[in-house]
Amino acid sequence: MNFDSLFPFRRNFLDLNGQKYHYLNEGSGEPVVMVHGNPSWSFYYRNLVTELSHQYQCIVPDHIGCGLSDKPSDADYDYTLNQRINDLEKLLDHLDIKQNITLVVHDWGGMIGMGYAARYPDRIKRLVILNTAAFNLPKTKKFPIPLWICRNTYLGTALVRGFNAFSSIASYVGVKRKAMPATIRKAYVAPFNSWKNRISTLRFVQDIPLSPEDRNYQLVENIDSSLKHFQTIPTVICWGLQDFVFDKHFLEMWKQKMPHAEVHEFSDCGHYILEDASNEVINIVQKFMDKNP
Repeated sequence: MNFDSLFPFRRNFLDLNGQKYHYLNEGSGEPVVMVHGNPSWSFYYRNLVTELSHQYQCIVPDHIGCGLSDKPSDADYDYTLNQRINDLEKLLDHLDIKQNITLVVHDWGGMIGMGYAARYPDRIKRLVILNTAAFNLPKTKKFPIPLWICRNTYLGTALVRGFNAFSSIASYVGVKRKAMPATIRKAYVAPFNSWKNRISTLRFVQDIPLSPEDRNYQLVENIDSSLKHFQTIPTVICWGLQDFVFDKHFLEMWKQKMPHAEVHEFSDCGHYILEDASNEVINIVQKFMDKNP
């Protein structure tokens, strides 16, 4: 599929131990680092990049296994949260980006981006939080059954890797205001076009920590503990309240952890808030950046 009209950016690649790590690097000025989740890729941020790159340097990686990055087997890549944070750190070091970072996070991007921020709190200048988490599952929230099936069963593996169920369904249920146009939906699912190329979609779900025995549980607890360091930096939260995973329970946690944040709730929007309310969210982010120079 040719994305060029929808995604008119230069392709950049960094070699990470033999894996090609794709990233956008558009515009100049203070850095805005946008971190995507699962099952999306840098395409999610395309409209925000178009607008902000007039004034800022926009850096948007595709996690390994996603988008235009390589999609290695488990033998060649460690599909874990810690590795994802290391990858982001290597990219920002490679680009010599070490100060005044505005961090934009969505879905798994919250864990990865805030995992980086926890290592280098003094590098972060502003935070933009979109339907995500940087803490373990809230006590008030039940883990959704469809995710449990994907995470814990052979059926889930077959659905995600055999039929692209996760990426495909997300492109339908992730928006609520109006259906995603077919061309946009195709762009979302295009990189995940075979059993081999859907490995990260499944590994991300399997990597969700639910109990202290799970390998990321303590790392996520540590990231959660670090959030207090960011209560003095400008933060804006834009939230689609009809997200079936990152719902009001997660938003309440963010409000407790970031009591200073400017919060915008969208009652008729879902998980892909930048698709459902693209213009409004971009406007909010631009005003937020201007207001906190």
